[in-house]
Amino acid sequence: MKALPSLTALLIEPHTGMRASLHNMLTLCGVTRIEHAVSAGAAIRSIRNREFDLVLCEYDLGDGQDGQQLLEDLRNNRLIPLSTIFMMVTAERSYEKVVSAAELAPSVYLLKPFTADALLERILRAVEKRELFMPVYALIEKGNPHAAIARCMQNEERYPRYATDFMRLRAELYINLGEARAAEQVYLRLSESKAVPWAKLGLSKSYFMQQRFEEAEQVLNNLVEENSHYMDAYDWLAATQEARGKLEEAKLVLENAVRISPHAVKRLRRLAEVAFDMDDLDLAERSFQRVIARARYSEFRDPEDHARLVQALVRRGDSQQAATIIRDLERSFGDRAKGPACRAISAAFLHAHLGNHQKAEEEVGAAIAASNAEVNISNTLKMELAKTCLASNLEGSATELMLSVMNNTPEGAPMEKALAVFEKAGRKDLGESVARESRRQVADLVANGAEKAKQGDYRGAVDLLAAAAQRLPNNPQVIFNAALAALKYLDNLGWDDGMAVQARGYIESVRRLDAANPRLVPLIQLYQNLHKRHRPEAASTS
Repeated sequence: MKALPSLTALLIEPHTGMRASLHNMLTLCGVTRIEHAVSAGAAIRSIRNREFDLVLCEYDLGDGQDGQQLLEDLRNNRLIPLSTIFMMVTAERSYEKVVSAAELAPSVYLLKPFTADALLERILRAVEKRELFMPVYALIEKGNPHAAIARCMQNEERYPRYATDFMRLRAELYINLGEARAAEQVYLRLSESKAVPWAKLGLSKSYFMQQRFEEAEQVLNNLVEENSHYMDAYDWLAATQEARGKLEEAKLVLENAVRISPHAVKRLRRLAEVAFDMDDLDLAERSFQRVIARARYSEFRDPEDHARLVQALVRRGDSQQAATIIRDLERSFGDRAKGPACRAISAAFLHAHLGNHQKAEEEVGAAIAASNAEVNISNTLKMELAKTCLASNLEGSATELMLSVMNNTPEGAPMEKALAVFEKAGRKDLGESVARESRRQVADLVANGAEKAKQGDYRGAVDLLAAAAQRLPNNPQVIFNAALAALKYLDNLGWDDGMAVQARGYIESVRRLDAANPRLVPLIQLYQNLHKRHRPEAASTS
């Protein structure tokens, strides 16, 4: 086991006295390499600068974010590795807040008051478990999930005390790889033997991935009935109902989840979006207002929330409040990457509603100009702006927006949703024309990259497809070929750590976008073979 004095710790506590007390406790436990943060923002800045073995975080951080929101940001933005032990500390005994903290599964949950001995016991147990899992985490970090799965299976036999934990991680790796049937078998075994809620949730995820939505919904309904405070089950139940076209049921599920645990920003945002899609503008407005309020102190707050709130207000006819929100957006996000684009989009919504078509067209142009590759405005918001353009007879702007959407969208349901924008506006012909142009542009990009590689210009192929991947991060065809170009570079020009990291990032994106792609497994195997050939010393340690 790693000696406690070698652990690095980040202590997040806004109150001087309590911070000193916890610092002393950690010192008594043998943890001496301790940094302090007095807020969520300060913690994120520290975590961006270095990696910590242990994070000890107070739940109540005062003004701004609480510990649950901070953990959500860290997990969603992958700022802490799997090996980081995150301990949530609180004296709050109201069940609502306890649930909010627990649902994001910190490594350890500590209810004050506690002693240094109790803290030491929890740290020792967490470190012992982490040490056993470190070889698996290392394989995952290296981009070798199949080897990580094999190691999990070995450790299930070797360490029976943690067999369930290794099985859980193995099933999650199957899910991440898109191997839903393999995950299903593990979760079935776990749910039948232990009946733990997370195993049933995992089983429903495997059904969802196989588009067995009715089975997934049945499992999730039972799970919510058995454990009414298991919050992830509500999120997946709502997603499953949406997939089945049961939007009213999904909205009710999300409303109930928000009543039970009102602090999760992602869930509030999803409720707002579903309510908006169903034309429940009162609920959409209230929910977007709460999203903005809850995320106000987050390092990752999103100006698109303001733009969607403006859209809801405009649809309700509240132009004055919409203008107020636009001014707040400009003050709060004027110097941030997405700020100018979201301000222009919001202004376009408002001017179009007021009939100021010339001003609306100017703001649409400003929004398009501000939406470059670095800004990455969501396809959802672009499609909403395109609808406004079509309603205002700005077909040229709508075409430009929807071309960028379709270029950055996989085939299937997302493309059908994009085409529906034109169809609902009575311009199905224009939509089909834009879709054809999108497919031609993407095909040309991929062909140009392949031609450069064929001619031996491996660096040029990588540069071309990397630029395309930055511009079109949600197009699986582009991302796949960017990964392939990076691997061909490594194969022909020799190993380069930076290029290898780039290739692994693309492979992870392909997993996220198109896990069922039959060419994904050969792509992963090519990376692994190159790694073994060029870095045998690293491969031998795994």
